[in-house]
Amino acid sequence: MPVEFRGAGRAALKSLTVTAPDGAIIGVVGQRSSGVSDLLQIAGGVAQPEHGEIRAGNHRRYLTIGDQLTLAPSHVIALDQALAAQDALVRTRTLAALDRLCRAGTTVFLATHEEPLLETLCDEVWWLEAGELAAKGEPREIITRYRRFIEEQVRNWGETLPPRISPMFRHGDGRAEIIAVETLGAQGQPTIAWKSGEYVGVRVRVLFQQAVEDPVISLLIRTRIGIEVYGTDTRLEGLKIGPCLEGQPVTLRFQFLCDLCPQSYTLTLASQDPDGTVHEWLDDAVAFIVIDERPTLGIANLRAKVSLE
Repeated sequence: MPVEFRGAGRAALKSLTVTAPDGAIIGVVGQRSSGVSDLLQIAGGVAQPEHGEIRAGNHRRYLTIGDQLTLAPSHVIALDQALAAQDALVRTRTLAALDRLCRAGTTVFLATHEEPLLETLCDEVWWLEAGELAAKGEPREIITRYRRFIEEQVRNWGETLPPRISPMFRHGDGRAEIIAVETLGAQGQPTIAWKSGEYVGVRVRVLFQQAVEDPVISLLIRTRIGIEVYGTDTRLEGLKIGPCLEGQPVTLRFQFLCDLCPQSYTLTLASQDPDGTVHEWLDDAVAFIVIDERPTLGIANLRAKVSLE
């Protein structure tokens, strides 16, 4: 029988009215306070709505992290991150068992952070936001919309964090000091979250403790595991910033298209002479992330197009 929520609410879940067909696997996504766990607990029969009602069969089961995955026939099975701690063999057996149960009419609710699993396994995805149903429908479409929403949240969060220089190590002869580094978003705003495909920047402020005839300011991007992604410097870019006097501050901005895949990166900065003599070197000085609504693998985001010929 279909599972019907009729104005059902509990804790973070406000008032849900929606129907899940029998024999379907419903993926449920949302942030921690969105009501996802409350929905699954009601669906699985371990909690009752504080208002409204749920109409489902008598045999319901709720499973979460650490529970034994007992998948005897039931009208409803609610899996609340229950696959997160399971090994590959248990997961494979569980997915096969869910397929058999759904063919017999069981309705499954699945909450997981594994988006590929939601896209391949689920018949529908429900997206909860602030205790309400924000959207439901075809898995790939809803997950894309949800990913875009989360990306915007991360972007906003990234703009609230002050820049922090925390190098793995630093060295040099002390003739210059890198006193500030900021990663800048598409609108020039300081942020630790760059959007893939946007024009971004790095602002560097250097204070010369001694006179330097021809300083070169360098920038290097690495992945979090140390793979060098991109590097340049003021000499390569045709910008001469010397001679610089003792006590003179210099501020410059590197700008480029952020064609990087979503993951974590670091910036290494240096001030040095043309022959490589280092005034100051800050290794992995600033950490930042790259976000995108479309997941990609690797480092370079080549934005491929594919077509049939």
